[in-house]
Amino acid sequence: MTGGELLSPEEADGIRESIASAVLGSPAGLADSLEHDPEGYLRLVAAARVGAEESSRLLREAIQGARAAGHSWDAVGGVLGVSRQAAQQRFAVKQPRDAAAAESADGPERRVVTPVTAFTEMAALEEAGRAGWHLVDYGPLRLVVEASDQVWEHRRALVGQRRRLTAEGWTRVGPGSFPWHYFKRPRP
Repeated sequence: MTGGELLSPEEADGIRESIASAVLGSPAGLADSLEHDPEGYLRLVAAARVGAEESSRLLREAIQGARAAGHSWDAVGGVLGVSRQAAQQRFAVKQPRDAAAAESADGPERRVVTPVTAFTEMAALEEAGRAGWHLVDYGPLRLVVEASDQVWEHRRALVGQRRRLTAEGWTRVGPGSFPWHYFKRPRP
């Protein structure tokens, strides 16, 4: 499967236009300044750099999400137009030598729950939360939970819901994995 089969040309063009609009429109007055201010072009370079960094981050997180959903490196490489090995070398998340090394000798007990996918992780977190474990880290096909004396609830939400969930008492866990952010809170 190639990336061209997953998006129509119109959808791909729409994404490109949205990114270009965001780069030109986010810094106030940037587009207008290009008509008369040479400094505007340096601001355009800076804005394009931020856009490229964000696109790169979203790509890495989308690949982690595809892997967590059970897709192979062959499938990911096919969408990217590269070999399985090239995709894996560029985008595989480096794991600590000992995944249980997430547990510190002096801190609370930690466990690695694996394997989980995007389709099974919330059920695993629900079960862990009922037993007093809460999410502290995650990665492709794994969750790291920490023991506590409370019952926890966990939530996975699409990007853009952080403010509302934080106002409701949820705490964000980790940086997110596009398109998802993970949250937890003790149950009352």
